[in-house]
Amino acid sequence: MLANLSIKSKVLKQYSYKDLLIDLVIYISVMFLVREITIPDVGFITNGLFYSFTTLIIATWRMRVRGVTWKDLGLRKPKSFLKTLGVSALILVSVIVSIILFEIVKDNLPFSIAADSSSESAVSKFGDLKGNWPHFFSIIFFILIESMLEELLDRGFLMNWLERLFSKTSLATVLAIIFQAAIFGFRHSYDLSARSITVGIIGLIMGIAYMYFGRNLWPLIIAHCVLNSMSMLERVL
Repeated sequence: MLANLSIKSKVLKQYSYKDLLIDLVIYISVMFLVREITIPDVGFITNGLFYSFTTLIIATWRMRVRGVTWKDLGLRKPKSFLKTLGVSALILVSVIVSIILFEIVKDNLPFSIAADSSSESAVSKFGDLKGNWPHFFSIIFFILIESMLEELLDRGFLMNWLERLFSKTSLATVLAIIFQAAIFGFRHSYDLSARSITVGIIGLIMGIAYMYFGRNLWPLIIAHCVLNSMSMLERVL
């Protein structure tokens, strides 16, 4: 596994650390600052998509400046559809098992981990989904779009830029995986809570899978979409 993770991306090799640092400062600043903007009367999902699409525009802009495409970062046609589904299933199982293990460990720690400090409940975010299938089908498409955008941005853009930034070290890929997972978890909760750690674990598994399985984003996108669909189905059933 470590041998697979040691193969670094060459898409940003020609750019200096200063160039990549500028890109990351712009990208991460916008990623967090845009979340301070709330569009009134449109709901949690619309605001979330606004945040993600704004960040996507910034990432795509910096990619064009550097001559990088989304295809270069892994949004390319898989060589085998069945293999892609198999890898997606493996990623999904790994995420679920990791979350279950975290829940077991969390409940047996000598100290407590805070619950999500967000004041928004699932009902306030998504509406009352219990038994409400029409509402579920009205929002699930947007949930899937958000799932795809998170993989493009967090695993596709952020990881490659972080990896290049740390490329003078022998642990560049490992550091990129850890840092993107930490950012991914933190921006979902803005604290060190059970939710931020759980989301960080998801980001960690996705990051490892991205590097280990040839930097193809599609298995991650499929797994992420299925995971979020399962989460939403739990609220309906």
